[in-house]
Amino acid sequence: MGKRFALSAVAGGMGLALAGCYAYEPGYYGPAYPYGVAYYDGYYDGYYGPYTEGYWGPDAYFYFRGRGGRFFRDEGRHFRRDSAPGFHEFHTRGPAERGEHRR
Repeated sequence: MGKRFALSAVAGGMGLALAGCYAYEPGYYGPAYPYGVAYYDGYYDGYYGPYTEGYWGPDAYFYFRGRGGRFFRDEGRHFRRDSAPGFHEFHTRGPAERGEHRR
């Protein structure tokens, strides 16, 4: 009986710990690619380091795939659509919007 209680307590504690980690991780694994892949252009200052892909969202922010495969919203505006000193041009892939031309 004591072993069973201890095992239940450990399992419950592990579940609670994992739930806490899940709740506080930023970013999301999103979006699926239901309409295929599109390519996006812009300028980036390198602030976040390397990234694998991204897209311009409907809110005019750039979302980039960073650590662990999650997408993050560029709150600091380190990605932009126009050229500026310290920014380099990029071309990246991301999810296509409905009806968007897929290249």
